Order: sequence, then structure tokens, then C-alpha cells
Amino acid sequence: MVVGRRRCERIIRNSDYFGHKDRLVSRNPLSYINFVRHNVVQCAPGVALCGVLTGVAYGLALLERRLCGQAYLEALVLALLLGLLVRAVWSPAARFQPGIDLSAKILLECAVVLLGAAVSVRTVLALGPGLLAGIAGVVVLSIALSYAISRLCRLAPKLALLVACGNSICGNSAIAAVAPVIGAGPAEITPAIAFTAVLGVLVVLLLPLLVPLLALSLTQYGVLAGLTVYAVPQVLAATLPIGALSNQVGTVVKLVRVLMLGPIILGLSLLLRTQARPKFWELVPWFIIGFLALLAARSLSLVPLGWLPAIKLLAAVLTTLAMAALGLGVDVRTVARAGGRVSAAVTLSLVALGVLSGGLIWLVNIK
Repeated sequence: MVVGRRRCERIIRNSDYFGHKDRLVSRNPLSYINFVRHNVVQCAPGVALCGVLTGVAYGLALLERRLCGQAYLEALVLALLLGLLVRAVWSPAARFQPGIDLSAKILLECAVVLLGAAVSVRTVLALGPGLLAGIAGVVVLSIALSYAISRLCRLAPKLALLVACGNSICGNSAIAAVAPVIGAGPAEITPAIAFTAVLGVLVVLLLPLLVPLLALSLTQYGVLAGLTVYAVPQVLAATLPIGALSNQVGTVVKLVRVLMLGPIILGLSLLLRTQARPKFWELVPWFIIGFLALLAARSLSLVPLGWLPAIKLLAAVLTTLAMAALGLGVDVRTVARAGGRVSAAVTLSLVALGVLSGGLIWLVNIK
């Protein structure tokens, strides 16, 4: 408790909420309450905006079911599209940004943690050691192939490596994690993130179309989505409309893929002998640890079965809220500013990743 209190005091001391950075409103418990209240008030407008879009998305999905008998576009996808549409015609003011960021990151990661209770251990074990090893192989091969493609597109080495890692592991999160290790600056980070963000949304919207075109089973599509979609939450948006099995398989495959971020960052830091040594929490994101912990709790029957419907509902609502936030955070006009060479490199790298993923599905004989 002493450590936690001192840390809280340090946060308050370093903040400008109380008017002066060097003034601590000492040990009065009200100061802590005010500090928390300030942050809640600061995030409220953005979260409320995302909440409105989420409500509209659920309303449109309900209208689809009543008119058409089923929802061709799930609330997740509708929230994402609504966010993109709003951002295309209106840029939210600065007061909305903290809440949008909170929804797109923290609430989204909380939803991923909750999904640990919805994933069956049998699904994980059913993947088999061959597929688990294959996922690691696909990540490594994809990084090498994507780096080669980017260099052929005449991208600078650091930018090429950011594109390769972002494409092969987990999009913007991988770019942000790798950048300090390789000494990349804003000139490399900005274009890599700009097009990756937009392309990630397009993949979520277009990937489900491959199910009827390629006659993919639910398991095959889950593996494909887990291997190609950039971010964990985007995997949810791409697989939930297809089926629960695709969602479970895709989530597990994607989390295994994200876990490769640790070895890759560690390997780069040793290979390049940089001074930016990664911390443990940079190698393994907290929400993955939380997901695995809840998965283990479910396996040990520590999570009552009666809680599962409420947990799944909360995870779905938080994910839909986060999809609206992600849409609000993507300006489609950034594609033009990203540059033709970056666009070509990212697109070709994604195609190469898709080919590698399809090859793995065939090689491991996923049914």
C-alpha cells in the first residue's frame, strides 16, 4: 500500500492538474479522488461519442434482422463503418480525444481479456503443435519477405523493417514497439502507421468475402484471419460475423502470433546491439497475460458457467465500442499522404502474408 500511495503521489506531483507541477496536494485522500475524477471527466465526452455510435450500430443491426431476417453486417462492423464515416466528414475536437483513445485501447484490451473465459482449452489444444510451430514460421518468413518487398519498393531500411514487423505481427502495436529498438524516428513511424491503420480496416471488411469464394471452413477461416489481420480486436470484427468457432480459433492464432513480438524485439535488440533494451511488459502485452489467466481459470472451473453469458455480452459491447473508436481514429485521407511506395509495400506484403497463411493451412491440413 505504501508503494502504491507513493506512486500515486508521484503521478499527481508530475501532473499539471493542480496548477503547479511542483505542488503536491499532500496526503489528503480527497486529492486522489479529485485526480481520478478529473481523468473520468476528461474521458467522458469521447467515451460518450463512441457509446452513441455503438447504440446506433446495434439499432441498425436490429433493423437488419427485422427487415431481412438476419444481420448481414454485424454491430461490430457497423460501428467501425460509422466511425469511419463520422471521421471522414468531421474531425472530433480535442476534448473527445482522451475518451476515444481510452475506448480504442484500454477498453478494447479489457474485452480481449474477457474473451479468455469464452475460449475453450480444447480449441487451443486442437490446433496441435504443427500449427503452433507453423505460426512462428509464418511470422519469421513474413518479416523477411516483407522486408525484401519493401526494399524493392525503395523504402529506407528502418521504414522497411517497421512495415515488415507491423505487417507480420500486430500492425501499429508492433511498429510502436520496434521503433525505439531500431532507432526509428517520426519520419519512418508516421508513414508506416498511416497506411497500416487504413489497410487494417479494409482487411476486416473484405476478408469475410473469402469464405464463400474459397469455400473455407470455420476453422480454416479462423486460422486465416488470425494469421493475416493486424490487431487482436480486428480479428474479433473479422471472425464474429462468420461464427463462434472462427472467432475462437482466430483469437488463439492471433494471440500466438502477437506473442512472437517478444522474441522478435529481443532478437532485433541483440542483433543491432541497441541500447534500448525491451522491458518484460513490452515483450508480452498485459492483455495477453490477462487472457491466458482467464483461460486457465475457465479450465480449472474457477469461472462459474452462469457468468459466461454476461462475460460474453460485456466483451461484445466493449469490442463494439472500441470498433467505433478505431473508426474515429482513422482518417482515410492518410492513404494519399502515406505515399505510393509505402502503399505498394504494405499491400504487397499483406498479399504475401496471405499466401504464406494459405500455404500453412494446406501444409498442416486444416479442415
